[in-house]
Amino acid sequence: MTTRPVGAPLTGRSLAKATRRAILLDAAAQLFAERGYNGVSIEDLGAAAGVSGPAVYRHFPGKPSVLAALLTGVSEELLDGGRAVVEHAATAEAALRALIAFHVEFALHNANVIRVHDRDLGALPAADGRIVRSLQRTYVQLWVDQLARHLPQADRALLLGRVHAVLGLINSTPHTTPRGHRTPEARGVGELLQGMAWAALVVADPVRPTGSSGGASGPPSTLNSREVPAELAARPSAD
Repeated sequence: MTTRPVGAPLTGRSLAKATRRAILLDAAAQLFAERGYNGVSIEDLGAAAGVSGPAVYRHFPGKPSVLAALLTGVSEELLDGGRAVVEHAATAEAALRALIAFHVEFALHNANVIRVHDRDLGALPAADGRIVRSLQRTYVQLWVDQLARHLPQADRALLLGRVHAVLGLINSTPHTTPRGHRTPEARGVGELLQGMAWAALVVADPVRPTGSSGGASGPPSTLNSREVPAELAARPSAD
């Protein structure tokens, strides 16, 4: 792949190529979400993007690389955006609220990609799957770090479980959001998700009934770093 010097302007040809690539990825997100990865051909992708099937190969070596670009791209977008949000937040609470708003906006815009991730992550080549999972683990830890600052007495494993649960809640948009994220209904879903996510993130730990055994103030976590796959950071629970 050729690169251009940092700061160098895009030529008309390179801009057109980048635009066509983005159109192909948008088409792939929609088709993969509707039909599943295995139900879509290169010819289908080309037709949806307004080009021939063979023309797709000018941008991607094959269908697996389309899926890899789609899922790697959104994972990088989440991590970069999350880091920027945290960098500009004055407090841990401000960072968490901003992370929630950022991820809700992402989920409203990318319901198709969330559905594709939910169903077709396993279709990625092994190396690409490792990259996606690594990016997502780092993104989740970004949330956990801020939550640990906000709730310094809480067990970190429990905080990890909270973050996974909240991300799963937000990533419910393929099932809860009307088509078109700018509709009043979708905006209402976004506001609801933000409120629910904050409440779930900072809810008090359950208190054991009087006389129960054990000295902990709440039940043992059923979600920890060994039990929860990192890919839940980018998808809701399967139907």
